[in-house]
Amino acid sequence: MRIELDELQTIIIAILALFVGRWLRKSIPALSRMDMPNAVIGAAIVAVLVLIGQVYLNINVVFGSHIRDALLLVFFTTIGLSAKLEALRAGGKPLLFLCLVTVLTLIVQNAGGAALAVLWGAHPAYGVLAGSLSFVGGPGTAMAWAAQMESEGLANAGVVGVGASTLAIVAGAVVAGPITGWIIRRHGLQGNARPEDVTFADPALVKPADPDAGSIERLLASILIIAVAVMLGEKINALASTAGLVLPGFLSAMLAGVLITNLADLFRYKLDFAPIEKGGAVALQLFLVTALMATPLISVAQILVPLALNFVLQILLTTAIAYFVLFRLLGRDYDAAVTVGGFLGFGLASMPVAMGTMDEVARRYGPSPKAFLLITLAGSFFVDLANAFVAKGFLSMPLFEIVRSATGG
Repeated sequence: MRIELDELQTIIIAILALFVGRWLRKSIPALSRMDMPNAVIGAAIVAVLVLIGQVYLNINVVFGSHIRDALLLVFFTTIGLSAKLEALRAGGKPLLFLCLVTVLTLIVQNAGGAALAVLWGAHPAYGVLAGSLSFVGGPGTAMAWAAQMESEGLANAGVVGVGASTLAIVAGAVVAGPITGWIIRRHGLQGNARPEDVTFADPALVKPADPDAGSIERLLASILIIAVAVMLGEKINALASTAGLVLPGFLSAMLAGVLITNLADLFRYKLDFAPIEKGGAVALQLFLVTALMATPLISVAQILVPLALNFVLQILLTTAIAYFVLFRLLGRDYDAAVTVGGFLGFGLASMPVAMGTMDEVARRYGPSPKAFLLITLAGSFFVDLANAFVAKGFLSMPLFEIVRSATGG
């Protein structure tokens, strides 16, 4: 028996799954400590129910996919709209070091994942998907690229993406905090100020509440900007195609967002980022849950061993770079150690894990405003742009080229 759900039914189930995931994360402390996204938890429940239906009731459920593709474009557009080049220039040499080490990490994660995939007898593109796209990018980025790879003929890319990115969430949550604490204790480091002496937000800089913050006009203006960016992304994609460069639609949308936000700065036009960020967050959550709940769990179980090996490999590689390269470049002081914690957070999981790790370290050993600033600047948008271009660079190599005959491995 086959049940096909339309787009509206799919979205209704997705929202219900998000609420279930949120309730479970609040109810189970372990899930909360790992910063497991509500979408991942809720989608896993739906995927398990679908699996039970397939195995015991011979019922196959097919979810709508058109709305999922639109949500993906919106999410990456909002990432691009937050990419202000001026902010990067203001970070100075420490931020430059952090960005360079981030690019190095992306390359090493992809090279390590590809090598493991080849040794396992699989297509090396799976290694890129299970490399930086899952560990630095997280579930949203991994599933976006997986959909693109499957459309090009790489079967089971979605399965690899969901499996690797889920393990990545666990990796960041488990590794970042303990490694940072070990570095601080090993080198006898300590913050220069007590937590109660530091105010991260200067009251003089806090803007008063804006009575028009949620106005219809401002919401419509943000929707217009996002829509224009998506349309411009399609034009960029078409131009790239005529030049022989194939870009994923979501990457073109992100580039369009970067172009719009920096042109706005150039002409001193202030974009309203509050509704844009909210829209991006909603789009990401709905995209994640609609993509993940359609994952065939049986297929994930079949590749659990290579996923686990990749999990260990990526942790070792990223931790080595964080300690032996980044920590030393930043001066081996307390701020450097806390920055390493944030780097491990977004380098192995996500920005929420990065911020959560640094917040916990600051409460325990002392604050580090410099580390918070560096990680916020690098992790909020630079890492997504760099990840997209590094991944595209790998996949453009002849060895990684995906052909229609690539059916898995």
